[in-house]
Amino acid sequence: MRFKTNIRNICKLHTFNNKRNLKYMRKLLLLFVLLFSISCEKNETNDILPEFSFNETINLNLPQYIDLQVPGGWAYTNGGIQGIIIQNTGIGSPPYKAFERACPNYDCNSPMVFDGSLKLKCTCDDSEYSIYDGSPQTEGNHHFAREYRVTQSGSTLNISNF
Repeated sequence: MRFKTNIRNICKLHTFNNKRNLKYMRKLLLLFVLLFSISCEKNETNDILPEFSFNETINLNLPQYIDLQVPGGWAYTNGGIQGIIIQNTGIGSPPYKAFERACPNYDCNSPMVFDGSLKLKCTCDDSEYSIYDGSPQTEGNHHFAREYRVTQSGSTLNISNF
């Protein structure tokens, strides 16, 4: 009799724990779905700049791009709307970031400039953008600097917007 009582108690406890675990699993799944949907949000960085396709190839062995061979090095190149700035961030594979030099607000005829610090600067309105992710660094700006895709094959970089 005592043996049957212990088995019943164990079965009841096991059923209770399964219900409780199921409750926690549902909450965890809901949290995961919520975080996943937030992280998949598309970053609209170029809703004012005109759309077009381009593909630029850079040979890192050329003298004008020699600074790109070291972390922190940067260079301007043709392509895009008003040119492109490329920086070797030293992080990632490839460790290069490329941004459009046209001001994201598209209110400037001059390209943005980079002085080697952490920001791109629009010369017309003094707005600033992060060289690492293109985020606006000036209050009131909502558009990110347009970032281009960079792939590397040996000493060649391919920069494109597709």
